Amino acid sequence: MADDHEVVRRGVVAMLSAHPGWQVCGEAVDGRDAVEKATQLNPDIVILDIGMPNLNGLEAARQIYRHNPRHRILILTITDTEQVVVEVLKAGATGYLLKSDAGRDLIAAVETLQRNSTFFNSRVGQMVLSGFLNGREPGVPA
Repeated sequence: MADDHEVVRRGVVAMLSAHPGWQVCGEAVDGRDAVEKATQLNPDIVILDIGMPNLNGLEAARQIYRHNPRHRILILTITDTEQVVVEVLKAGATGYLLKSDAGRDLIAAVETLQRNSTFFNSRVGQMVLSGFLNGREPGVPA
């Protein structure tokens, strides 16, 4: 779990640790630390914020994915633009969750990634699908 805001990190870790059978094997305060810990600890799922110092979550996701494409990466962020979602997917992440929805959807997101599926809450999925159905190249503004 990587987030530069301690209160967010602790809250997510508490939610995940309370789930039977799950264990949080590491925490990181920035993207560089997240890449190092993912490489050392080899977790099943890596949860990253996008806006972190030293190395942002998007670049951290790219590096983690390049090192081990089997890592499942969940982006947990406040950013909800179609362009960012597309960049996250290109970086190798398989899940995207808004922090505003984490209380409701975090456990479902992690369970979905455990099943080797992708996770987007309905708002983010609808945004990307709407752009696609309206004939726009994903990530290109209207």
